[in-house]
Amino acid sequence: MPVYWLPQTPVFPDPRESGAGDLVAVGGDLGTRRLVQAYRQGIFPWYERGSPILWWSPDPRLILEPERLHVPRRLERLLRQKHFTLSLDLDFKAVITSCASVHLQRAQGTWILPEMIAAYCRLHEQGYAHSLELWRGENLVGGIYGVALERAFFGESMFHRETNASKVALVSLVRLLERHGFHFLDCQQTTGHLLQFGAREVSRDTFLAMLDRALAGPRREPDLQPGSLKSEAGDRRSVQE
Repeated sequence: MPVYWLPQTPVFPDPRESGAGDLVAVGGDLGTRRLVQAYRQGIFPWYERGSPILWWSPDPRLILEPERLHVPRRLERLLRQKHFTLSLDLDFKAVITSCASVHLQRAQGTWILPEMIAAYCRLHEQGYAHSLELWRGENLVGGIYGVALERAFFGESMFHRETNASKVALVSLVRLLERHGFHFLDCQQTTGHLLQFGAREVSRDTFLAMLDRALAGPRREPDLQPGSLKSEAGDRRSVQE
């Protein structure tokens, strides 16, 4: 199976033409230009400590389109009860480090290595990566983060420290994306947890065609483009606001 070794410049093979499987490239770096270019081509990094950087474009791909969101009744009741408060981009670093630490605490290992945290914090500082946080009082109890490009949002990881907190974060994010005109939430890999919310598998070719449309589509305001979420993140707000 041919695998493309990346040069110093942020160039990736077209996954549709690479002739490779899910793994389409090896090497390179986690610089902002390279990461943004990767996401624009439907590629993301995932690797473990001690490995070179591995770049993936899975086939099939799991996506969640906002209009297909399914919320179980019990969870909908929890949302109405406003047990948590919501913020946007209030503490991105806390969310990504919590995702890493929760995986480690569960003895699952994590791909969210220190260099990955640093890279996505840089993406956040430049307006590409965003977080949604759930709070119980002053305590961060759940959250989700990912990368936004035009009308596509690429979900990376989520965590919870209270029952259902990550589910509330996911539903809140998808509803936010719907209000902002996003085409889909890219869930990357298939899990039963995400399928229950209406996510579906599509072929890589279908996903890349959908991504092309999302990146080419007209922008709407307010927008999840660099800097735009900052204006919404000043004060914590109810998840029902």
